[in-house]
Amino acid sequence: MKLFKIVVYKIILLALLVTSCQPKEEKVIEDIDFNKDWLFVKDTIENGESITLEDSNWRKVNVPHDWAIEMPFDSSNNARNGGLTIDGIAWYRKHFTIEKENEDKQISIEFDGVMDNSKVYINGNFVGKRHYGYSGFEYYLTPYIKFGEDNVIAVQLAPEVLSERWYPGAGIYRNVRLKINNAIHIPQWGTYITTPTATSEKALVKVETKIKNASESAKEVTLETTILDTENNSVAVSASQVSLLKKSESKEIQEIEVTNPKLWHIGNPNLYKSISRVIIDGQIVDEYETEFGIRHIDFKKEGFYLNGSAVELNGVCMHHDLGPLGAAVNYRATERQMQIMQEMGANALRTSHNPPSPEMLQVCDRLGIVVIDEAFDEWKIPKVPNGYSNYFDEWAETDLRDMIKRDRNHPSVIMWSIGNEILEQAKPDGWKTAKMLNDICHDEDNTRPTTAGFNNYPASFTNKLASQIDVVGVNYKPSYYDEIRKQNPEMIFYGSETSSQTSTRGFYEIPQAYNVNKETNQVSSYDVTVGPNWAYAPDIEFAAQEANPHSLGEFIWTGFDYLGEPTPYGGRDNSTNGYWNDDWPSHASYFAPVDLCGFPKDRFYLYQSQWTTEPMVHVLPHWNWEGREGQTIPVYAYTNADEVELFVNGKSFGKKVKGKDLTDVFTEYRGFLDSGYGFKRGIYKSKYRLSWNVPYQPGSIKVVAYKNNKEVATKEIKTAGKAAKITLVADRSSIDADGKDLSFITVRVEDKDGNLCANADNLVNFEVTGNGVLEAVGNGNSASLESFKEDRIKSFYGKSLAILKSTEASGEINITASSQNLSSSTITIKSK
Repeated sequence: MKLFKIVVYKIILLALLVTSCQPKEEKVIEDIDFNKDWLFVKDTIENGESITLEDSNWRKVNVPHDWAIEMPFDSSNNARNGGLTIDGIAWYRKHFTIEKENEDKQISIEFDGVMDNSKVYINGNFVGKRHYGYSGFEYYLTPYIKFGEDNVIAVQLAPEVLSERWYPGAGIYRNVRLKINNAIHIPQWGTYITTPTATSEKALVKVETKIKNASESAKEVTLETTILDTENNSVAVSASQVSLLKKSESKEIQEIEVTNPKLWHIGNPNLYKSISRVIIDGQIVDEYETEFGIRHIDFKKEGFYLNGSAVELNGVCMHHDLGPLGAAVNYRATERQMQIMQEMGANALRTSHNPPSPEMLQVCDRLGIVVIDEAFDEWKIPKVPNGYSNYFDEWAETDLRDMIKRDRNHPSVIMWSIGNEILEQAKPDGWKTAKMLNDICHDEDNTRPTTAGFNNYPASFTNKLASQIDVVGVNYKPSYYDEIRKQNPEMIFYGSETSSQTSTRGFYEIPQAYNVNKETNQVSSYDVTVGPNWAYAPDIEFAAQEANPHSLGEFIWTGFDYLGEPTPYGGRDNSTNGYWNDDWPSHASYFAPVDLCGFPKDRFYLYQSQWTTEPMVHVLPHWNWEGREGQTIPVYAYTNADEVELFVNGKSFGKKVKGKDLTDVFTEYRGFLDSGYGFKRGIYKSKYRLSWNVPYQPGSIKVVAYKNNKEVATKEIKTAGKAAKITLVADRSSIDADGKDLSFITVRVEDKDGNLCANADNLVNFEVTGNGVLEAVGNGNSASLESFKEDRIKSFYGKSLAILKSTEASGEINITASSQNLSSSTITIKSK
């Protein structure tokens, strides 16, 4: 017993001793969420930055905020930009107080993105401007702060129509943070973490840390870096002594060994944290957290390798808008988009054609999706009148360097793209700009290769742009993959933008039509109408990738439909390089296998049949063809199994073998040939689809998929009766009470037996009670002019979407959907 007491006493004494030796923490203030309680007005306000301006009648908003998505669609606006009011002068103002105790601190404000042409003022003083709406930036405010008093930060925006070829949104549409730092601190983007050695046995983590000394005296500090594993356990620590001159910035490099690391991989996205602490005289004066992954990437002419394993890139290109939510960033909406892409089988993203939100890269880090991080859509030669070319000479280097410094710690990022379809491809000296941008990328980060998406073949090769980058992206040129490889045997390349086929969820034309439908402004989901003149069926790319295994893979255009660029509708006015609205009301694209709301189209399952291994089968079209009894209906099936059997009302229509029983697929394709734009048109025999011609009778169609003669998957579609009720399906029944989290509610019009009424267009009204709000509605119809911000929406081929957002109060959110002559439905979401 005496021995036990002695041991206990020694343990307590040791614990006290260890505690007393730990560095004490000076008041370290983390970045402050600065998103709430902004004041907004869309108007040309004289002296909008003035501290004496009366702003009490301005509208109160939280950011991220996209004012354009709130506006009505208007045919006088440019359909190319979504038919919404994106342009004009607007002001945001925010009043805030910083206590006097912080007078010796460093005050700055960080914007993740402002769309666009922003000017920022603090207490009437101009502190900076930024033209590119996708760039993050930070301004130093300390000289202008009135400590203990009211301060006013004001942001003027002046976005312009046709500044992009798509919908850019408008406003302070990404997150904002106020930073209060001690004089000695780690500045913005202050760490750069690489893993020069990364195996399952050992990793070498190289941490490059910047330390800023804003004081008037030299200082001796300790930089302590702790590596935390996936369970937040400390696995390694490194400490360095650093001498800082007054008013200076120092860079310290630490190499830290981690044994038996958990590697970051597609499908297994293990993440580590680096906690960087600056310590002076035993006190922690700053702490900086960086999330990173331990992984090794390698690009060879034979393919892309992640941690030594070959990976085929099943990629999607994505614009930055979030459908009915507009361009305003939301983590959950971004996460949902990429989860849907993963379900389709995608493992890669190309951020088209601009730097993504930080949230998008966080999502990809955490889901295990690799990313091509893209900087520009144009260089010096314009594609649109008010595009980036107006600012390229002045801002390109700054914007590119900032993108790389911001994003280079993300394990998901595997390539830097310096441009998309830039018009300098046609210029003999275009390679000079490519080289300049390529060199900047290598200077900021030499661990990843550079790339670009080239659509002008062979000019991008003969004019030497392709030879300036590390990995060559080829847009819409599957028929040239073999030629490219033969002429450039050491070149690493991939399909950076592919297919561009268009379709509308739920819309089928019988007999099958091979042109766009100007009466409906829709495109058949049979996927035999391709749409734009550069496009081709996915089947062609599948075959080209199989025939050229040295290609790294493909990135389809696009993963989600997006606002603006309403292809294949919308015409070009070449005299102004703009777009006129002869095909109004189309205001969103039709390209993707997923519609604007996130509802899969039929082509989603075609990609799933090629990109996934879990047994699946899909059948189309729907089976409600009243008035067509006895007429022939084409039926298609997509599967990753060996063969599929079709049953109509219980009767077998025979088995079809994938790869043997070929299906005719019509396509139109205009590719850039040596002699200019040459037109191709024809019927392609596809081994990726199975088809039957069936006389229609109400009842059901059912497909059964077999692998090795065993049934592995089934799917059945029944003829729906009269619309009788509304059914609500939530993607998540519990969300966070943080004022940001979302629940996406699928709204289905069904018959009394629960079958989807595939042709229903009922107007659905919504009522929300409890601790939540109706943030947006939608239906996926690219030709609908219904507002996303109303409390009602028409069903589109039986479906619509309601998006609920939490408040900061926990409890329940109730949403009721009702429609004339239909039974209403209520669903409850818990917010906690």
